Amino acid sequence: MMELTEKDKKQLAAKGISENKVIGQIETFSEGIPFVHLKRAAVVGDGIYRFSKEEEKELVATYTKNSKQLDVLKFVPASGAASRMFKALFSFLDAYNPKEETLDAYIERAKDRDIKVFADDLEKFPFYADVKSRLKGSAGSEGEKLYAFVRELLDENSLNYGFYPKGLLPFHQYGTDTVTPFQEHLKEGALYASSNGESQLHFTISEQHEAMFNFELNEVREKVILDTKTNFYVDYSFQKSATDTIAVDMANNPFRNADGSVLFRPGGHGALIENLNDQDADIIFIKNIDNVAVMRDADAVAESKKILAGVLLDAQEKAFAYTKQLQNGIADALNHTSQFVETKLNASLPEGYSDMSRQDRVNILLAKLQRPIRICGMVKNEGEPGGGPFWITNAKGERSLQIIESAQINMDNAEQVAILKNSTHFNPVDLVCGVRNHNGEKYNLLDFVDHKQGFITEKTKDGKELKALELPGLWNGAMAYWNTIFVEVPLVTFNPVKTVNDLLKPSHQG
Repeated sequence: MMELTEKDKKQLAAKGISENKVIGQIETFSEGIPFVHLKRAAVVGDGIYRFSKEEEKELVATYTKNSKQLDVLKFVPASGAASRMFKALFSFLDAYNPKEETLDAYIERAKDRDIKVFADDLEKFPFYADVKSRLKGSAGSEGEKLYAFVRELLDENSLNYGFYPKGLLPFHQYGTDTVTPFQEHLKEGALYASSNGESQLHFTISEQHEAMFNFELNEVREKVILDTKTNFYVDYSFQKSATDTIAVDMANNPFRNADGSVLFRPGGHGALIENLNDQDADIIFIKNIDNVAVMRDADAVAESKKILAGVLLDAQEKAFAYTKQLQNGIADALNHTSQFVETKLNASLPEGYSDMSRQDRVNILLAKLQRPIRICGMVKNEGEPGGGPFWITNAKGERSLQIIESAQINMDNAEQVAILKNSTHFNPVDLVCGVRNHNGEKYNLLDFVDHKQGFITEKTKDGKELKALELPGLWNGAMAYWNTIFVEVPLVTFNPVKTVNDLLKPSHQG
């Protein structure tokens, strides 16, 4: 049993972390996290819906008709800093000396394809004009020019873009105007996440960036209101320190800093289930900050979101109706409800269900119905890294649809790898969520987390090895016990910017 000192207990209290939670996390390190058991890949016709044009029109109409009576919220995870986006450029500054070799020689020697792509299309980046206007004098060689450009872009005494939150970088250019993802999300919100001329957006950000986001909002608010004829209500939250997880040494003892304090680390995007749980709306759209396209694609993106919202409203209407029928003892409700639970909500009923008493079956169906619902867009897999849609079987033998990351799969198991390779679709973090029950009361989302779907990773600090724990991902284990429906969505809806060169893709070029 881990012994906590008085100093440790004060540290836990200051962070809002209970002793039991820490002990549980250390047990997780000791026991390890089991791999998920893939049953089969979810594909169109078996876990993923593909709608006809006529069906899509009906779903859009369902959402459009009902949206005026709904509280609608757009929830945007936006705490990521841009440093990873510029990783190749930081490496270039470290590895290249323009006084000692030409740019072509460096690219050939280092096999640095990223820098070649960046240099070849430099003028296409939305920040090009801004950086050029700041450069004093004229460097000589092509290598010196590029080096000066990158240094001006990233140096902490210059533009310092590596420090910026990704949401506040110039992503798109329209004429002479550059636009950030934050601004694009506001405009998107007006198109599909609005009701009666008002749009509510919630961004999860790093506390150190709050002033920057507020400054940007004040800069663009009036223009966006004018362009969209929509009023915006924007607020923010930060990842809670109580969601930080303890780090351990390789013997699973608490890893201690030089001053003797216990090392805690941020719990990853799964920590945001707490932030999401603090929100309350009829419909919540979730989409990452960097997944925005130029406005010529905005209508297609909005159409796709309305389709997903229509699916949610249809599923909720039926789930709420069946719940009330069961509660009111309607005789023929059982068969219709069980079919709906299995075929529409993709939830499994326990073995021997048909032989159980009526009341036991009613209780089981009510438990399955009374869960938050998520509708997840899925795009065809084109080789992007990340999670995919699968049917899985959990430790209780229950079958369900889940978004699974490759790190959760046993790559030494040939059968599981074969199922992974059969996957046809990819999760673009494109969710529409219903978090209220049939009485309009919000669920406690923390009741629906599978805490055994986290991730253990190995890191180093101060030259010492340690193990870190990531909480179950927001759209992975944190939503494991939600009712889940997967819907195929077009590729135009998926435009993430993971590296600076992604801004050269057609979806980001105005």
